[in-house]
This record gives sequence, structure tokens and C-alpha cells, in this order.
Amino acid sequence: MAEERGLPPGARGDETIGLIPLGGLKREELDFLPPAIREIVGLEAIWGPPLHLPRGAYRAGRRQYLASSLLQALAALPRETHLRLLGITDVDLYAPGLNFVFGQALMGGRECVISVARLHPSFYGAPPEEVLFRDRVVKEAVHELGHTFGLEHCPDPNCVMRFSNSLADTDLKGRDFCASCRRTLRRALGTGG
Repeated sequence: MAEERGLPPGARGDETIGLIPLGGLKREELDFLPPAIREIVGLEAIWGPPLHLPRGAYRAGRRQYLASSLLQALAALPRETHLRLLGITDVDLYAPGLNFVFGQALMGGRECVISVARLHPSFYGAPPEEVLFRDRVVKEAVHELGHTFGLEHCPDPNCVMRFSNSLADTDLKGRDFCASCRRTLRRALGTGG
């Protein structure tokens, strides 16, 4: 029964996005995220139980965590709990060949992960800006979720699926999908084309 698993009344686990705190992330600081995902993606997003950061994910020489290790930890969770899983952490992530990543996803898969570490203006020595931080978190979360639904990077500069090579790119793009990406998402969700 949905209510027994902490789901909103009427929601089924296979129709929700599970938000999974990884490491010491304080989910209370991200309470703005579930309603934003519901508004943009069209699915309920609910908090799941936190996970420890996987052993072996930390690379001392880089002082970063390997993003794919976090995806593997998410993949080990029961399949029937949620349609998609979004892991969220406050540690700095990287992928092989890259200095850092804001997030990573399994294209067309169930799992994706984002880090809020580099989304804080204070990471760069700037004063905190809560509105800017929240906007960045929503964009990165929706972007990575888009990949799980098969959406590739988009050339539209306003589309949330536009590739972010830097934080400036994230700040410039929009929070929502362009018309073409929205159609692809609807097809993936089985809600039309």
C-alpha cells in the first residue's frame, strides 16, 4: 500500500521519484525541491531514507567522490520503490576525465545523482544567495532526471537539458524543458507526444 511506504495518498511507488540523501546532506535545506520537480517533471518527488556514501568512492588525491560509485549505491536499492531515484549529496563529485561534475545519470536508466557542493556561491568565496542556490539545484536535478528518461543534451539555450560546462551555463539556462524535450519526456512517461 502506498501510504505504508510514505507515499502521498493515491501515489504508487512506480509513479514517483525517490529523493535519496547521500552522506551528511540535510534534506530540510532542500524542501523546495519536491514541489519544483512535481511542477516541472509532472511526477511526485518524495524523500527516501538516507544512504551512507559508499566505501571506496572517495579519492584522497582529488578530495572528491567518484559519481559512478554513488550511482551504483542507488542501483542496489529495491527496484519496485520508485520509477526514478535521484541521489543528492553535498560532497564534491567527479567523473573520469573531468575535473568535477554537478551530476551524473544513467541514460535511460533509473538512477541519477547531483551534488549541491559547487552550486553554493560560497563554494567560490562569494556570499550566500539562497534564491540562486535553489535555482541551480532545481536545474541540475531536473537535467539529470531528464537523462534517465532518455533525453540527451539540447542545443536550445533556454532548455534545462542544455549541457552545463560551467556554473555560468547552469545560470543561463532555464528550469524547464523546451517543447521538443517536453514531447520526448511525455512519450517516455506514456502521457502523449
